[in-house]
Amino acid sequence: MSDNSKSLDRIFLEGARKIVVCKGDIDLSKNNDNTIFILYVEESLGSAGGRIGGAGFRRISRIVCYNTISGIEKMIFETQDDDVISNFEIPLSAVAMDIELSNGIPKVVQGIVDEDLVNSYLKLIP
Repeated sequence: MSDNSKSLDRIFLEGARKIVVCKGDIDLSKNNDNTIFILYVEESLGSAGGRIGGAGFRRISRIVCYNTISGIEKMIFETQDDDVISNFEIPLSAVAMDIELSNGIPKVVQGIVDEDLVNSYLKLIP
């Protein structure tokens, strides 16, 4: 397992609220090719976890992107720049999504598998 793999595992295990947008199902225990965007969510007051009744709003405070090719994971993008982040569409259709960490342990994250959305994100990377 590479150091970047440990970093991706750590990202998925940390408590920060995030939305995952990826080209394919995430299984870090296999040598799958994938592109994974992680959007860190900052909740506003009144947006109790799931924007109950539409109250409050979700703001993205940081975005990272990893490519996994033949099991090698590499961060290809990271930003906390509000001007850059404002160009990224927040996927409102994100749901509970099962992934597997590099040690095979399952984890549930909020996210969506959407190749078209990933491709649109990739066009926004400077």
